[in-house]
Order: sequence, then structure tokens, then C-alpha cells
Amino acid sequence: MPPPQNLERRRALADAAIEVLGHAGIHGLSHRSVDERADLPPGTASNYFRSRDALLQAAADRVIELHKRDMTAATGGTPTPIDRETLIELMALSLHHAATEQRTRYLAVYELTLEATRRPHLREALAQLAEPTLDFTVQMHRDLGLNTPRIQVQALITLYGATLFDLATRPPETVTLEDARTLTQAMVNGTLSGM
Repeated sequence: MPPPQNLERRRALADAAIEVLGHAGIHGLSHRSVDERADLPPGTASNYFRSRDALLQAAADRVIELHKRDMTAATGGTPTPIDRETLIELMALSLHHAATEQRTRYLAVYELTLEATRRPHLREALAQLAEPTLDFTVQMHRDLGLNTPRIQVQALITLYGATLFDLATRPPETVTLEDARTLTQAMVNGTLSGM
């Protein structure tokens, strides 16, 4: 019998899996822990996601969905075209928000990324998401009136990810918007120095 298709319930379970990963790590993730986090009856997660791999995949897919939604929301009301200083401010605000308000989500991302080094199916799934994420980000730059070359967008994504890792793994009370601005200014100015 195929798993249930209730999209709202699937998202709630994927969100719960992200919460479990972010708080308890990969070893704390189980169908039972997801049911408890989602406040659903025992067996619900296993009805929707038959295996632990399927649960991990659902969490990874949901993280990407949320990331794209947040990127669109962050720039949706921004007048275009923008200049480098506006790009720095948008990225700094995003970085600070991700490292504070969304800290649990990104700790879950790091858990998934490390687990992907040991699980070929998860590694393949995450690898398949890299190119669409790059395409999406390049298009966002175009929508903002920026002609950032694809290779430089990739460099910004890589630097952003490394900076976010540093900020999200610090004690939360030490993460400031000013730190995010300083780090973002260095990454943008360094990457786009020839533009």
C-alpha cells in the first residue's frame, strides 16, 4: 500500500524531523521521535515515510523548500535594480536570521550533510538539489538587476554556507547582526572585487 498523500501532514512530519535533527542530532531521529515532536499518534511518521532513509529524504526536501521560500520572501519587496551595498545588507539580514531564528533548521542541515557522506541515496538526493539551488540563486540575482556571473554566485553560496556554519554553531547569544554584516561585506567584496 502506498504511503498517504496528505501534503499538510507530510510537511508537518518533515518539519518535526528537522526539529529532531536540529535538537537531538542524527542519532535522535526515529519515527517515534518525529511522532512525538509533531504531537501525532505513534505510527503516523512510519505510515508516511516507510524507512528512516525516507524520513531523512523528507527532511532534506523540506529544508530546500523552506530555503527557497525564505529567499523569495526576503527579496520579493526589494526595488530593483540593487547595488552592492543593498546586496550586502540583504545577505547579512538573511545570514543573521538563519543563524538565530532558524538556527535549528540549519543545525539539521549540517546533520543531514554529514549523514549524506555515509548514505549514498541521501548524498545523491542532496547533490541533485545543488544545481537547482544554484539556478534559483542566479535567477534571484537577475531579478534584482545584478549580472553576477554564475561562478561568482556559486562562490557566494559556498562562502555564505561556511559563514552560516560558523555563526549557527556559536552560542546563540553571541551572534550579532553587526558580525553578520562584517562577514557578509568581506565575502561579497572579495568575491565581486572585479565587478
